[in-house]
Amino acid sequence: MSRMKRGRGMAASWYGIARTATIDRAGAWAELDDGGTGKVVTGVTEIGEGILTVLAQIAADEMGIKPEDVTIGDNDTARSPEAAHAGATRQTYMIGNSVALASREAFRVLGEEMAEHWDVDINDLRAFDGELWAEGTNHRMSMDDAVATCKARGIVPVGSASFTAHGTGLDPMDGSGNPWQAYVFGTQVAEVEVDTWTGEVQVLGIWAAHDVGRAINPRGVEGQIEGGVVQGLGQALMEEYITDKGHAITHGFAKYILPTSLDIPQINSIIIEDPDPKSPLRAKGIGEPSLVPTAPAIMNAIYDAIGVRIKTLPATPEKILKALRDHVPGHTQIARDNRSLRAKTARHGAVTV
Repeated sequence: MSRMKRGRGMAASWYGIARTATIDRAGAWAELDDGGTGKVVTGVTEIGEGILTVLAQIAADEMGIKPEDVTIGDNDTARSPEAAHAGATRQTYMIGNSVALASREAFRVLGEEMAEHWDVDINDLRAFDGELWAEGTNHRMSMDDAVATCKARGIVPVGSASFTAHGTGLDPMDGSGNPWQAYVFGTQVAEVEVDTWTGEVQVLGIWAAHDVGRAINPRGVEGQIEGGVVQGLGQALMEEYITDKGHAITHGFAKYILPTSLDIPQINSIIIEDPDPKSPLRAKGIGEPSLVPTAPAIMNAIYDAIGVRIKTLPATPEKILKALRDHVPGHTQIARDNRSLRAKTARHGAVTV
């Protein structure tokens, strides 16, 4: 039996965005302010996922200004619109859409005043990177001057909006229903190498393709996918939390092993953009979904490599060796003979493979 075995495995997944089987909603305020800057207020919670960057990009795109000129205001729920929790891959989908709609409203208010000021059709107005113009004319103005013009006419360009996603519960008899408004889909392929003498598994590569609707920040999406894959790798091969009659046996990180940079393979992120028809942004999201297919893909790859199915996580070397002993005839003797041969040749200075 050859010592090193390689295999590939695939897994596909789907994931529902936002709250389950209930109405989800989020609100936001937006303003085009002095100096042509933008201000957004919403009860968003930044927990490291990069949502503040995404919201600044969304607001800037809708109001025609630079992302660095957007300020995300105080998120204290006593002073800001409801945005609900950071979870369920809902931040971009729920809060992003509410910020987009509020920013569109602020720009619409400015647009109505500037269209009247220039005597042009509001549908001909365009804005980008802090500059406003009317197509087919010579009218052009910085957003700074446009805001000042609006305020001189007695108008402050502000907007507010909310976004709601509807879901219904599942029928207890036939399972029918619509628990989520939007779904994301993903597929991952893993390539592994299994050492049949030691039971160790090395993941050589992960190819992860995920539908995100529309990628607001492609680099951020890639980072989310890579982070999910790393978590999935840990779940598949290392992270084991053991309890006995409700008491923890795994007391610390000395036994609960986490992946390090040396354990991470090449991760190939593939962004699929299938716009969501019910989203003003056409975006969906990618948070937890990137984690879902990783462990199944790795487990399938292990099966492809050694022909034995590991049915509990993580797939530790001890589990793999036991599975080989139980299901591969003569594996124990083969491994023993290989170790004996390796030790004998090593004593004589021979090179073993």
